[in-house]
Amino acid sequence: MADYKNVSKLNSIDLSSPHIPNSVSLLKQACMDSGFFYVTNHGIAEEFLDEVFAESKKFFDLPLEDKSKLLRNEKHRGYTPVLDELLDPANQLHGDHKEGFYIGIELPEYDPEAQRPFYGPNLWPDSDVLPGWRQTMEKYHQQALEVVRKIARLIALSLDLDANFFERSEILGKPIAILRLLHYEGKISDPLKGIYGAGAHSDYGFITLLATDSVSGLQICKDKDAKPQVWEYVEPLKGAFVVNLGDMLERWSNCIFRSTLHRVLGNGQQRYSIPYFVLPSHDCMVECLPTCQSKQNPPKFPPIKCETYLLERYRDTHADLATYNKS
Repeated sequence: MADYKNVSKLNSIDLSSPHIPNSVSLLKQACMDSGFFYVTNHGIAEEFLDEVFAESKKFFDLPLEDKSKLLRNEKHRGYTPVLDELLDPANQLHGDHKEGFYIGIELPEYDPEAQRPFYGPNLWPDSDVLPGWRQTMEKYHQQALEVVRKIARLIALSLDLDANFFERSEILGKPIAILRLLHYEGKISDPLKGIYGAGAHSDYGFITLLATDSVSGLQICKDKDAKPQVWEYVEPLKGAFVVNLGDMLERWSNCIFRSTLHRVLGNGQQRYSIPYFVLPSHDCMVECLPTCQSKQNPPKFPPIKCETYLLERYRDTHADLATYNKS
């Protein structure tokens, strides 16, 4: 079970609050401290979130044979089996003890944009097997992106940018937005033996919006260079999302904002979570923002195209698709 003596105290941002300067101040402090915070009153009904989790469980309850018909493809859509993802190879004995399902922004094959690595049609369970499943997930995908847009405006203001800075077409105008359903099997993690629900990692993109059930497991490490590392639990907060910053926002902000190491430890209970990863468009050049650099603090990272960075990270952490054909 969770060590409740070591629980991280995160700021909570009320997205319905009219006191924008106060919200910006709370968010900025959180982004500089840990890169993690809660958002409440986000506009997605709790009843609908419960429905999304129920539909997610229905999919993972299917026989492995049925789930394996939807194995992750070259567009990074579809099912990922237990142990498929290896997020922390230096410390993990095997891959993560979780299974997942990727859903991106739906684009028909004939759309020229569908030729890009992270755009295209999704893989969907048969409607006879899971009626209404696709419609529920597409609706959630759309609603989650609207929540991200609200948060992005506060982030822009906290970086002394125009509130609509991230709304530009090359950033959130045509984002790579990836909904991922996750199911952690009831295996007890043992860091000393390299067994994790999800190995330590930072997220790749702009921000991640995380919905989770009531089962504890998520941990963060605010100082990855500390010896030994100190890990704190991020407890579920009913009705709230956990938000964390990704590597691209850390690069944009010249490390003023933090993309923090996090991991999941299993405690013997099954756990379900739904991260929603949002990244800029394929061609967006991520480079140090003017408000985050000076002569005393020059850019720490070279510019990099979003597509290039994301493909590198996926290759580093996921099983090669060729291995699916061997099983």
